[in-house]
Amino acid sequence: MAFLSVLVAISLATININAQSYSATYLPSNAPNHSEKGQQGTNRCGTSANQTSMCQNAYINSVDDFCLWAPPEPGKGSTIGDSEQYEVSWCLRDGYGTRLIPNGTIKGAHFVQTPDFVQITGTGDLTQLNIPKGDEGGELDPHGADGNGNPVGGLVFSSAFGTLEQIHEWTNFMSDSEFCFRACKPGPKAPGWCQHIYDEQGCEWNMPANYDAGVFEQCKGDSGLRMGVYGSSTFYQGHGPTPPAHPVPKSSSCTSLSTVGNGPPISGSSVISTTPAATKTSPSGSSATPLSSKPASATGSSAAMPSTSIPGWERLALICGTLLIGSLLGAVLAL
Repeated sequence: MAFLSVLVAISLATININAQSYSATYLPSNAPNHSEKGQQGTNRCGTSANQTSMCQNAYINSVDDFCLWAPPEPGKGSTIGDSEQYEVSWCLRDGYGTRLIPNGTIKGAHFVQTPDFVQITGTGDLTQLNIPKGDEGGELDPHGADGNGNPVGGLVFSSAFGTLEQIHEWTNFMSDSEFCFRACKPGPKAPGWCQHIYDEQGCEWNMPANYDAGVFEQCKGDSGLRMGVYGSSTFYQGHGPTPPAHPVPKSSSCTSLSTVGNGPPISGSSVISTTPAATKTSPSGSSATPLSSKPASATGSSAAMPSTSIPGWERLALICGTLLIGSLLGAVLAL
């Protein structure tokens, strides 16, 4: 009986620990340098974008404000399967202290907000995020084989459900040309909507949605059906044939953008800060030629002088006046 009491106490303690793991823990402002043992990046990221940042905080807020997990370095060992434990955050927006997704990388993006999760799906040239060409990819999630997550120490934040908060249940699939990222609303249903046990099935099976290139949209949507659940049965990967993906849930209230990207251009490992040239506004409100601060070109020690246009009648009067003055000066000098 005493042994049984101890076993029950241990089980209750374990349940309590697991329950606590799904409560909000950090905000970007108070995140530690490392949130997990063995973490190679950091959660104390600051706010300035940098293309060598090792920030492991990701955000998913809207179609033009989201991040993706991808390798910190290109080359050998940078497939998603090889680098999943130390991926870093690449974001569309500056201000998070992460790397920026280079403009033109994202070829299509579809954001949907449902009662249970927010989700971004799409296509792109994700080799720009150090994913090798031909990599069929893999899954990132907050659990991993050792419970520390892939990437280890990766934190996800969202303001989609109200104020900015940490999202404890999420899943992100990445390949060289396709991505999908779901962040589940905190609560007891979150683990079911953000399952992480179907890592071999890919984006379109786990997250049925629009993946069309050339379209950038933000919609409201139904939650649909939970991944892997078919009526009263649950499919487990590796146990029999894989069932078909669920139908794409209904969506509505969609708004479109022409594209998504970030402001600052990127060169090498740095983000270039640019200040647009000042422009002169004409009385009609149209923009005139930018005011240039470039000095005039010079030959030798003298710069080119500006030319002045003089109407024809004024030019004739000027010539006659000059001749008359010259004649008078000649007569005076002859006296």
